[in-house]
Amino acid sequence: MKNTSFFFKEIVRLQKEGIPRGICSICSANSFVIEAALEQSLNDDRPVLIESTCNQVNQFGGYTAMTPQDFVKYVYDIAISINFPLERIIFGGDHLGPHPWKGEHSRAAMKKACELVKQYVSAGFTKIHVDASMHLADDPGDRTLPLDPALVAERDANICSVAEESSGEDLVYVIGAEVPTPGGTLNVLESPLITEVSDFKETIELSQEAFIKKGLSDAWKQVIAVVVQLGAEFGSHTIHEFQPEKTRKLCNALKEFPNFVFEAHSTDYQMETCLKQMVENGIAILKVGPCLTFTMREAIFLLCYIEKELLKTHLGFQKSNLIEALDDAMRKNPVHWEKYYHGSDEDLQFARKFSFSDRSRYYWSDPNVQQALRRLFSNLEVLGIPLTLISQFFPKQYSKIRNGSLKNTPKSLIKDKVNDILKVYSYAVTP
Repeated sequence: MKNTSFFFKEIVRLQKEGIPRGICSICSANSFVIEAALEQSLNDDRPVLIESTCNQVNQFGGYTAMTPQDFVKYVYDIAISINFPLERIIFGGDHLGPHPWKGEHSRAAMKKACELVKQYVSAGFTKIHVDASMHLADDPGDRTLPLDPALVAERDANICSVAEESSGEDLVYVIGAEVPTPGGTLNVLESPLITEVSDFKETIELSQEAFIKKGLSDAWKQVIAVVVQLGAEFGSHTIHEFQPEKTRKLCNALKEFPNFVFEAHSTDYQMETCLKQMVENGIAILKVGPCLTFTMREAIFLLCYIEKELLKTHLGFQKSNLIEALDDAMRKNPVHWEKYYHGSDEDLQFARKFSFSDRSRYYWSDPNVQQALRRLFSNLEVLGIPLTLISQFFPKQYSKIRNGSLKNTPKSLIKDKVNDILKVYSYAVTP
């Protein structure tokens, strides 16, 4: 998107004038989620912010097997298919830094991090979250403690300098890192941490110093947000709601800085009132991801339950067995969930299906899962979904189908359920 800088600085300006304005950041590579987000953007008549992380998308492909250029083309192809104006898409890079290579020597890891950000901005990403907060292989000190913040700021500035050299457009930057590592929490947090005011201020102070020392005074003017931990978090089966009273000191401290807003990660599953309160307190960029694919998974499972009922009286059709195919893919390749789910075999089986962490989102591209999904869609499209089953399994969508505002197709039902979540964010970020 052109004029990314103007768009975000306008959000900052309005926030500082007491007008609670923000934007939802869609952090997902799922095609259903992206298409739903684009359609919601059309309804809102606002730009859409779509982000990818350093683990999702990088010069080596990441876990999506996409480079930054591939990801942009992927999103553009979805946009073109629904006649969405490409100029309204803002691409963001999340946690751009050495995280994927944190097991390597700092020189090698930072070289890869710099190449990562170079490819991101060259591909057209204009909102850049620089994050070198993780320990690298040769970093001294206790690895259970945060990395030296001065070293983090220095590395962030080095990454930013490469971004500045690689783009002809105005970029905006986000600094700071939330307490949980990128990709979600490993365990249920008994008492989620909240960023200390002193740490927030130190991040700004050290980052400004490092940027200026690196000759990046102009780039520092493009830093518009700081990532903080707000105590809003979720585990596999629990949700910690945002509590404004616990973040009052931190949000009051933000008022001392006229050029910054907060960016919050892990806003998934927060109630509508909580999201609204976040934006009213200066938390203007709300990142969401697992909640959207969780809802997509819910919708697909509901379609499987409908298929099961229909095939009881249509014996000539082969059942998709999609739920089984998804679990089979997860069991055969547990790398994306085994560190996050714990307990007995029964506990693990339940979590693979229903966890809020939604580690199943990594498996929808599996060939067997895709084949099962195609069969599910084919069965339902040939047989048709009776209104009685729509009413039973998709009650919110039932009335929309009745009044003609929603098509009775599997894809439409999935996207509309995802849009139910996106509408909550739309409400939260507009006054």
